[in-house]
Amino acid sequence: MALLKQNDEKMRASISSGRLVMPYYSYRGQEVIPATISALLRDDDTICTIYRGTHDALAKGCPVDRLWAELGGRATGTCKGKGGPMHITHPETGVMVTTGIVGSSMPIANGLAWAAKLEGSDAVTVAYFGDGASNIGAFHESLNLASLWKLPVLFVCSNNLYSEHTRFAAGTAIDSVAKSAAAYSMPGVRVDGNDVLAMHAAAAEAIDRARAGEGPTLIEAMTFRFHGHVFGDDDAYMGEGEKAERMAADPYPRFRAWLIDEGHASEDRLAAIEAEQAERIEAAIRFALDSEFPPASEVLTDVYEQEMAR
Repeated sequence: MALLKQNDEKMRASISSGRLVMPYYSYRGQEVIPATISALLRDDDTICTIYRGTHDALAKGCPVDRLWAELGGRATGTCKGKGGPMHITHPETGVMVTTGIVGSSMPIANGLAWAAKLEGSDAVTVAYFGDGASNIGAFHESLNLASLWKLPVLFVCSNNLYSEHTRFAAGTAIDSVAKSAAAYSMPGVRVDGNDVLAMHAAAAEAIDRARAGEGPTLIEAMTFRFHGHVFGDDDAYMGEGEKAERMAADPYPRFRAWLIDEGHASEDRLAAIEAEQAERIEAAIRFALDSEFPPASEVLTDVYEQEMAR
């Protein structure tokens, strides 16, 4: 959580200062969800995420330096600098795709889960998406197929109460995304996505179920994004006082205080963790900015199939 929180803060600061120029979808306030899920995943488990998914990639183990290089459009980036923040991909750590198309993480996750099942593996796949994606066809098609074939998938909806600029209740007929699971004969769990212990328990049960061959689970993790839909959005569409109230309940300091109060960690230990993550990020930024941009010869590489030499 320390890495994810500080990474978002550095990204926003880098854009504001002109250090980096890119579209960016802040996830600040939603760190608990991938942090708890990834703590339960193995190296051979995979994830598919969306454009507001930098934290999902980092939590799964995507290298910080190569991620920043990708953000900066450098050749040392995870996609040679040609994907950018909306397309972070690092198969070596199970980050199979970051997609800019709303809801498209789910059918891809089904494919990966099906492959694992065919291979006789008990690996699982996590499909991350937002509440707005629950209203498109791919969501319903993916849940139906995953349940029918008992695929080892976790469908994780980070419900931050806003789909782009539209309040959840104004664009969704049901009052809970988790209720959709009943139509496809799978468990649907609505959980406080800002509560580490609750998220951990829900994810552990879903992962164990998937590994046992019992099929998918839909988790609706209730959370809140602290900033607008995209960097620069003034979020004037949010209710008066709503943002301040949500930010006052920031899950990061809340969990930090709980760790100390319950005797799980000291202030010095947590401060050391935070300092370590800050240095990791600074080193990653230096690596990115010192790296070269991809040469012009790369413009068509990875776009068209390369004819094999005979």
